[in-house]
Amino acid sequence: MLMTNNAADVVRRFWELMGTNDFRSVAAVLAQEFTLDWPQSNERIRGAEHFARMNQEYPAHGRWSFSVNRIVGGPGEAVSDVSITDGTQHARAISFFTVVGGKIIRITEFWPEPYAAPDNRKHLVEAIE
Repeated sequence: MLMTNNAADVVRRFWELMGTNDFRSVAAVLAQEFTLDWPQSNERIRGAEHFARMNQEYPAHGRWSFSVNRIVGGPGEAVSDVSITDGTQHARAISFFTVVGGKIIRITEFWPEPYAAPDNRKHLVEAIE
């Protein structure tokens, strides 16, 4: 059991558990009243059971892999930037976590779609390597 008041530590453990692909195990860091919001699709998932089932039932081409690019946070809030793949699908999620008593009570998550840089600003930018 993770005992910490630091939200970043709880979020790090969340992503470690997600990486096992045993999505029911993630309940260890979720509060009973947990909610996950996806503003882009106007969806809310309530509770650890629905969270686990949604991840289990999501169409995948293989095991999910989660690479943490960055986590920042303090006592009650943290943000993560994570790259996710099943070997075929590739995505990046920006997730805002609220942590109370060492458990995640809320996540608001954004799944931005990559797009090609417009030509009209080529003279001002460089590619990220």
